[in-house]
Amino acid sequence: MSFFTTEQTVLFVDDDAALREANAQTLDLAGLAVESFADAQSVLPRIAADFAGIVVTDIRMPGMDGLELRAAIHAIDPDIPVVLITGHADVTMAVRALHDGAFDFLAKPFAADHLVGVVRRALSHRALILDNRRLTAAAAAIDSPLIGESPAMVRLRETITQLAQADIDVLIEGETGTGKELVAHMLHRQSRRSAASLVAVNCAALPHDLAEAELFGSDLTDRTTGKLGQAGRIRSAHRGTLFLDEIDTMHPAVQAKLLRVIEEREVQPLGASAPEPVDLRVVAATKTDLMDAVRGGDFREDLYYRLHVVKLRIPPLRERRSDIPQTFAYFLDEATSKMGLAGFQIDDATRRHLVEHDWPGNVRELKNFAYSVVLDLPSDPARAAMPTGAPLAERLRRFEMAIIEDTLAHTRGHIAETMAQLGVPRKTLYDKMAKLGIDPKRFRG
Repeated sequence: MSFFTTEQTVLFVDDDAALREANAQTLDLAGLAVESFADAQSVLPRIAADFAGIVVTDIRMPGMDGLELRAAIHAIDPDIPVVLITGHADVTMAVRALHDGAFDFLAKPFAADHLVGVVRRALSHRALILDNRRLTAAAAAIDSPLIGESPAMVRLRETITQLAQADIDVLIEGETGTGKELVAHMLHRQSRRSAASLVAVNCAALPHDLAEAELFGSDLTDRTTGKLGQAGRIRSAHRGTLFLDEIDTMHPAVQAKLLRVIEEREVQPLGASAPEPVDLRVVAATKTDLMDAVRGGDFREDLYYRLHVVKLRIPPLRERRSDIPQTFAYFLDEATSKMGLAGFQIDDATRRHLVEHDWPGNVRELKNFAYSVVLDLPSDPARAAMPTGAPLAERLRRFEMAIIEDTLAHTRGHIAETMAQLGVPRKTLYDKMAKLGIDPKRFRG
């Protein structure tokens, strides 16, 4: 089951069999799931606080009328949209019902497209209500900084707990933004070394001419200042953890000296007459397959195998899409708390972006998106590029085209998967593609 609401039902209530059948058929032809009821009492057992759909009901019915049904539904969940069907004489009554919480009303006679439009709007409103509830609950349920309940993330957290106590060197592989430094910190915090420091080194940011002194330290006296050299990152990590991020970028000359540190657990600073022992754990991270760098001659094979005692791979978001909502909820909660906002709600465009985007920047990109949503910044390029002067119909056409094309690209033109992600029947999808001039074959291969 998807985290976001995709399966919704319209409960249609009318004691007039002919009208009930005709309107139910209209909704069915529009691709909407509909269930028909001849009286209000029969529909109530279908209503619960987590009901994903809406109710459309005639006002004038024998026994319990539409207004009484709306009140009963409101008592179960006040956020379930109820659309009232009225005769001419009931319009004033329906307007009062709007003030009491009814979603909308349809005055007889109404056009089929008007019925479908109101129902779609009510369903979208209900979906957003439920999705925001789930996001709030998901944020409250998080008990680990490494977020996600997918099998891959559950295994990753369990493995981290086991490895933390083992006190062995670890190689972390993961794309940019997946959380490699977070994993290193978790390994350190859960280990017996947690009382000492975790010293992080970004190997890509180390200037080659200063890298040796920065890492291994220096006992030489600076001729200009007369001060003794620096301790170096490795000695600073004594009894703690040394985290070497982007180790695949380390210069070959530095790799040779690092190999000795890992093999012998001793370091010889520049200018020192002898090496000195260091007690540390080494955690290295790379955003690429380090063996590819070995094959290309850019990384020492012997150092690779010294680091590769145990390898942890952090899966990218596109491989664990079920974790996206909870991760987004965490950052949304973080952003709203920092900005002092309360009751923040996502909109339909945000929900679509979460479902359809591939997140090449992984968790870091998702965090940035959460903050941009709270700040109301144009983080979606497709939305930002929309001409502000375009008529509403043209904006809707472009928006719908972008959604369908993005989904087809994600599914590689697979129609069944596209239907499932968009929640539309096959005929509706083909009709829309024909109308918008979209050829699904372009996305295959």
